[in-house]
Amino acid sequence: MAKRAHAHKPKARSSMKQTDRRGAVRSKKEYEGMSEIEVPEEQIQHFANRITTFVKKANGRPVSRADLASKCRGKGQAAYLRALKRLITEGAVAERRNGYVYAEAAGMLRAQIVRISRTFGFAKTEADGREYFIPGRELKGAMPGDLVLLLPTGERDGTPEATVQTVIVPAAVQTSGMLIEDGGELRFLPDTLCRRTLEIENAADWLGHEGDKVLATVTRRGDRHSEHVVRVDVSLGSADSAKACCEALVTVSGVPVEFPPDVQAEAERLEAAGIPDEELNGRLDLRQPEDIIFTIDGWDAKDLDDAISIAKTEQGYRLGVHIADVSHYVTQDSALDKEAISRGTSIYYADQVIPMLPKALSNGICSLHPDVDRLAFSALLELDHEGEIRSYRFEKTVIRSAVKGVYREVNAILDGTASPELEEKYAAVKDSLLMLNELREQRLAARKRRGAPSIEAEESAFLLDENGVCTDVMPRTRAAGEELIEECMLLANEAAARLAKEKHLPFVYRVHAKPPEEKAIRLAEALNRLEIPHPALDDPKPKDYAQVLSNAADSPLKPAVHQMVLRSMAKADYETEPIGHFGLALTDYAHFTSPIRRYPDLAIHRILSAYLAGEKPENAKKFAEDAAQAGTSTEQRAMQLERDCDDRYRAEWAKQHTGEEFEGAVSGLTDFGIYVMLPNTAEGLISLDSLPLDEYQTDDFFSMRAVNSNRTFTLGMPVRVTITRADVNSGNIDFVLAETELKP
Repeated sequence: MAKRAHAHKPKARSSMKQTDRRGAVRSKKEYEGMSEIEVPEEQIQHFANRITTFVKKANGRPVSRADLASKCRGKGQAAYLRALKRLITEGAVAERRNGYVYAEAAGMLRAQIVRISRTFGFAKTEADGREYFIPGRELKGAMPGDLVLLLPTGERDGTPEATVQTVIVPAAVQTSGMLIEDGGELRFLPDTLCRRTLEIENAADWLGHEGDKVLATVTRRGDRHSEHVVRVDVSLGSADSAKACCEALVTVSGVPVEFPPDVQAEAERLEAAGIPDEELNGRLDLRQPEDIIFTIDGWDAKDLDDAISIAKTEQGYRLGVHIADVSHYVTQDSALDKEAISRGTSIYYADQVIPMLPKALSNGICSLHPDVDRLAFSALLELDHEGEIRSYRFEKTVIRSAVKGVYREVNAILDGTASPELEEKYAAVKDSLLMLNELREQRLAARKRRGAPSIEAEESAFLLDENGVCTDVMPRTRAAGEELIEECMLLANEAAARLAKEKHLPFVYRVHAKPPEEKAIRLAEALNRLEIPHPALDDPKPKDYAQVLSNAADSPLKPAVHQMVLRSMAKADYETEPIGHFGLALTDYAHFTSPIRRYPDLAIHRILSAYLAGEKPENAKKFAEDAAQAGTSTEQRAMQLERDCDDRYRAEWAKQHTGEEFEGAVSGLTDFGIYVMLPNTAEGLISLDSLPLDEYQTDDFFSMRAVNSNRTFTLGMPVRVTITRADVNSGNIDFVLAETELKP
């Protein structure tokens, strides 16, 4: 295949040549050289003012290059070019095909590209942080991290849409992909930039590495992603390895993995210091025999940031939710704090954890291990017999956990299937577990009373062998142990938000807005087509969505309805105003219970600690705003990375079962095929081309009909499929209908 030389040669167009004051024609190269001539700053500023004045007068209309030069340049040709270059770089002036425009007058916005896929991207504006959707063809080759000028073009499904007008400041970009042979050449197939392979400038260095997962740097840019040229930097191993693919995804996501030396050193110093006696002064001591405190987590958890205690009272229950006092160790503006806010959250996929805090803290001095003293921040709640909050207070405490509980073991205790060994392990806390289970039932009833919808989202759990290869995939389950911990955490989070609201503290709330009107309307239309009864959704309340889920409980369409309801909702995020949480049907809600794993929780601890001490954190309002913004953006980054990694592990499992048949259910219908989800949560596509020869009609949502045979596929219907291909590199799985499905 011929190399795409045009990827780094300028286009032949009117901007390639300019006529100077004497009529001489100069090449673009000559002009660029002239723009680097040393000239006094005052001259550059003078011409910048003249250029700005002239393009402003045009009210957003393009000013031709010749007109701008003749009006503004005068005798200061080099200074004029330097000024023009600066204004373009700053984004004040934009270059269009037919001249220059004043960007603001033309409705353009400065923004940063935050993420892209092969067919679209997103940018966030500098002024207000609003996020815009950008169709792939309108990205103009822009890459994540680029500073660009956007032109808003309207909305799509309630999301603002825009086109990239120009790249102001290109970012240094490393991207991931696969080395493949294409037309006799070694080429780079990117994961996200585009569907086409790219030229490799150092291809000779990587001969024999076809099929490798690699990291590459974009060294020359074209006007489209497919025209970029890359330099391959490093191979991570086979692209058939989910582990290698996820390592590449992590690298290009910008998520930091290793901690800087000063951050690591600070954490290790804090762990080594332990808990001196003076640290206990003024703390409530909950290490007494009557204070039975314990943790419950997954079997492999090491960052134990929450513990619980419970007792019966005449009025109901006394619940203690004891959270690691992380803000005691991670102080404002310390090296640890700056690193934590940049990470924002811990990231979990397969058997990997990318922690927000170094292990010396997250698995060490902050983790609430059993039989050791730990500093905690406790929410002490008085509840009535129905599990509703009567009163609460927050205290700095010192605790000692009695047992490291494990969900599956606790579930065995509660359902009566525990072995004698487990009964012995949990003997000291069994009465507490029974009380907590009783409280769980009350809280689930309270959730139902307030109309909170309980959406069942399909999450995957992965079994890996000693080499990190996925050997099995299964749905992640929740039983009584998981539910009782969740309800305890919800109570503490609600109490924290109530306190902040009552005391008018600058705060970070976990909020979930009402579903966007257009999405609620589309959900109602879809439910009508599925013949699922539902209340009016023009002004939906949480109880309306709960009713929808209840109406679909016994339907084969239940998984599909849960997915539709989930997709119709707004995204939860962090804000400094308490607008409430639609999905939980709570007016007061914040994240208080995971300061080891989430920065907004750590921020809340710092704010509440200052309140208890009669102080205010420095620049409290701005601190809350920064924590909310960081929490939202890093959470989105983490969720996308976790989803992408999960896809690779599911594909790795499927690759080992190529040719095997499985029972599944239709999870989506499009004009290019049928999506089917297996019971273990692996999802694949039956392409239209692989279906029996016929003419197919689809509504892109609910059904697909074969015109001649009249066979119909509908959302949620069972279907038997065979795995034909699994591409670990992309995370895609391909199915065909099993032979039994093809028989008339």
